[in-house]
Amino acid sequence: MFQGILNALKAPKPEPLPEPDAKLALGALLVRVALSDHRYRVEEIGRIDRLLGRLNGLNPVEAAKMRATCEKLDKQAPDTEDFAHLIREAVSFEARIDALEAMWEVVLADGVRRDEEVAVIAAAQEALGLSQTDSDAARARAESEMKHG
Repeated sequence: MFQGILNALKAPKPEPLPEPDAKLALGALLVRVALSDHRYRVEEIGRIDRLLGRLNGLNPVEAAKMRATCEKLDKQAPDTEDFAHLIREAVSFEARIDALEAMWEVVLADGVRRDEEVAVIAAAQEALGLSQTDSDAARARAESEMKHG
């Protein structure tokens, strides 16, 4: 038992997490949407990886690494609104719409819309300074993307 404690004390400390920027904040919000129903499905993980790759010009391995960082950020994270405010302050209106569309894609990834997921999107939508009309349009584009992409 004491040897285990000594080994734990000698173990290298984990790398500190980076300060979230708009890209990491969006990634953490995508993870938060997926985890909000307490079911982190492979479809949602795959969709998050594809979104991070598409939005950030990353290859699949880089996107998966970014998602892993975002998962850690989400666990230590501020409120959804704080992440959304970080995005709002750093990107254009169009990019905020794209962020909301990406969140909708995660909700739709497993084919089931859950109230918990929609609640996270509603909080993010408001903090992003977007209207319900913006959210409805983003959801419609996400639904189209899911059918065609």
